[in-house]
Amino acid sequence: MKLLRHGPLGAERPGLLHVDGTIRDLTGIVPDIGGAVLSDVGLSALRGVDAGKLPIVQPDTRLGACVGGTGKFICIGLNYADHAAESGMAVPPEPVIFMKATSAICGPNDPIIVPRGSEKTDWEVELAVIIGTKAKYVSEAEALNYVAGYAVANDVSERAFQAERAGQWTKGKS
Repeated sequence: MKLLRHGPLGAERPGLLHVDGTIRDLTGIVPDIGGAVLSDVGLSALRGVDAGKLPIVQPDTRLGACVGGTGKFICIGLNYADHAAESGMAVPPEPVIFMKATSAICGPNDPIIVPRGSEKTDWEVELAVIIGTKAKYVSEAEALNYVAGYAVANDVSERAFQAERAGQWTKGKS
């Protein structure tokens, strides 16, 4: 099941990609793609929906960010040896964890807002892991039980803000 959000910025509606390639509207079935809808219970309920009977969305409709109401955007930096070497940094002894501002989340075809004074805007394609059920102190063996799904993410960074100024990565990653 491929869930998505469609419609104007700030007024996105829930939807899904049907097996026939059309986008189908889930308005009235769920309030949005996020929160409890992404829990095991919420996803189970969506699996019971007959997508073929849902309204078809116009093909040229804007696609929004895949999840609405995101509370946290937690990222792992230098997560493989080649990337650390490419960045001129040592492989860290434990994961580098940083946050992105949720205001940096946008749809796949939305414009990227480059900050004023940007000198080194860069991007990387990343795998986004969407956590659907609240989790805390989860063992590695149990971790996948909390994953609702995956998405492709465009990790845009302003490298000068991130690495050449004092402070944390957030200002260069958001």
